[in-house]
Amino acid sequence: MTEAPETTAPQRYPFSDPDRLNLDPRYARLRRDEPLTRIRMPYGEPAWLATRHADVRTVLGDPRFSRAASVDRDEPRNTPRQQEGGILSMDPPEHTRLRRLVAKAFTARRVEQLRPRTREVAHELVDGMLAAGPPADLVAHLATPLPIRVICDLLGVPVTDQDRFHTWSEAIVSTTSLSPEQAQEYIDNLLAYMGELIARRREQPTDDLIGAMVRARDADDRLAEDEVVRLAAGLLAAGHETTVTQIPNFVYALLTHPDEWARLRARPHLVPAAVEELMRFVPLGASSAFARYATEDVELGGVLVRAGEPVVVSIPSANRDETVFAEADRLDLTRQVNPHLGFGHGVHHCVGAQLARMELQVVLETLIARTPDLRLAVPESELTWKSGLLVRGLVAMPVSW
Repeated sequence: MTEAPETTAPQRYPFSDPDRLNLDPRYARLRRDEPLTRIRMPYGEPAWLATRHADVRTVLGDPRFSRAASVDRDEPRNTPRQQEGGILSMDPPEHTRLRRLVAKAFTARRVEQLRPRTREVAHELVDGMLAAGPPADLVAHLATPLPIRVICDLLGVPVTDQDRFHTWSEAIVSTTSLSPEQAQEYIDNLLAYMGELIARRREQPTDDLIGAMVRARDADDRLAEDEVVRLAAGLLAAGHETTVTQIPNFVYALLTHPDEWARLRARPHLVPAAVEELMRFVPLGASSAFARYATEDVELGGVLVRAGEPVVVSIPSANRDETVFAEADRLDLTRQVNPHLGFGHGVHHCVGAQLARMELQVVLETLIARTPDLRLAVPESELTWKSGLLVRGLVAMPVSW
């Protein structure tokens, strides 16, 4: 076990701007030679960066690494503002109190009940795309509206308001795409909108998730009013934003790996395994976020992390760890052993993982059935990628069939 020399200057991080779905080759070198390295992000204090699968799992799952400790620190981050993290900045038991309430809405059984309706929505949206004729934008016709309609049904949010809250949700994933003032305005708008919706639920109770949260708040004060508003707003934003991005990412990965796309078309029963492999292979995160702080001295990756030091993790790097995944840089839809960390790990494991899995499966199944000859309608070099966000994704995806 070693300690980093005091004279070692932290590396600038992120190492480079995102390049489509490619990972910076420095991650592979770090996994091999320096799995825990000192970095400095654009804002906040210096931190350790964990790149290996085992170390990332430890940081995400070991209670000696705390999210709550970030609240009073200059947390390493990509944006000048420090957001109030809500449930994402809590440790048990406070985190458990909030998560237990919403987790009931995202159980495997509840999600399976939503699958038939999700299929109906997917086919309806593809109907519209086919009617529009090629070339059509997969992002506008399918990837954006489907997750929004599903999360609206689950929470009890009017889908007619989607343009407003989808715009405001960008503040959750923005690094530099919005100014600090605009990001705060969007967050304030989203919270005010949710506060009004919750007030209406008190007057007209419903059986959706927001209605259940209001009843929990009013019946036994398990939730403070501000907690209800922030939790509901966070679920609305996170419940659609990442899946909106991952749908075109997945389709892009498949269309640029034509052998795997052909394999999936010929063997549609591989769709569940394909979703897991794509969760591993596609690096959704453009950078790391949500530092964990060591609450005591911890040995990690052969290095001593001192109590009070922050550690950020690279999930995309962990998902390409050659010691865990055979031919880690190859997309293999028949991969048998796949302990990917695409949905996180530990107490902050994505509460909506089952919902996202189901939506992604339905989308791939629908596209295989309805548009088996799907292809990019423009050269790959002409595709435009989002920038200034925590996530990688396409602005638009023109496709033909």
